[in-house]
Amino acid sequence: MAWNARLSLDYSVEHGRCVSRFEHDGPLRILQSLYPEGDGVCHNVLIHPPGGLVGGDTLHIDIHARCGAHGLVTTPGASRFYRSDGEPAVQCTRIRLDEGARLEWLPLEALCHSGCFAENHVMLDLAPRSELIGWDVTALGLPESQLPFVTGSVLQHLELGGAWLERGRIEAADARLMDGPLGLAGHRCIATLFLAAGGDLPRPRREQALELARQAIAAHPLAATAGATAPGAQVVAVRVLAPQVEPALELLKAIRDAWRPALWSLPATTPRTWAL
Repeated sequence: MAWNARLSLDYSVEHGRCVSRFEHDGPLRILQSLYPEGDGVCHNVLIHPPGGLVGGDTLHIDIHARCGAHGLVTTPGASRFYRSDGEPAVQCTRIRLDEGARLEWLPLEALCHSGCFAENHVMLDLAPRSELIGWDVTALGLPESQLPFVTGSVLQHLELGGAWLERGRIEAADARLMDGPLGLAGHRCIATLFLAAGGDLPRPRREQALELARQAIAAHPLAATAGATAPGAQVVAVRVLAPQVEPALELLKAIRDAWRPALWSLPATTPRTWAL
């Protein structure tokens, strides 16, 4: 029996405080709102009690931040795509930001088990003067447990409407992609961090985000397999290849820690669940 779940999460500012409200259908929900930074930023943890997706499962997540709101969404642990008998397991996230809103979309890694048929879609609709810091981290197989990614496929789709699209399918059977020097070169963790805006980022702001990212990359052991670019006037993207999840997430967190104070005048606060 397939698990199908939907979650709608809405952020707004009420009496000077960012508050969240949600509705859900199926096993997908939000834990209590947290305010480790004060009333201005609402932190939420997204949980999926079954713990993973199999063929035929679907998760639909719709996040809306209204004018002036700032939400942060993370997860308590990794999500998982398990082996499928043929049907895809699909997670589709749509994020809408009204004018002047901010959101941080920071789920922990997705673990793709060998034999999975996974699809992960993240689609952004950003109004003028809104900004988002988000990431997507995917691990292929469990090499540390001697369970490599030898069959199956993963479709990754990241899109900012009208401004940026990254879409690709990773096939376990594609040896050139998985192990070739112009592909993943044997790495099994793929991570992307992005700063996205609802209008063109001024060049000095874009250059500042790039320089901060490149400084963090240069000081990190993954410097040879990471890079920062501006694929368009509305996006700065950091891409990382790593042998496993931990060093990739460490690098993305370091760049976020640099971006937050410089671009948003906010401290580099760490969500509480990351310390568990």
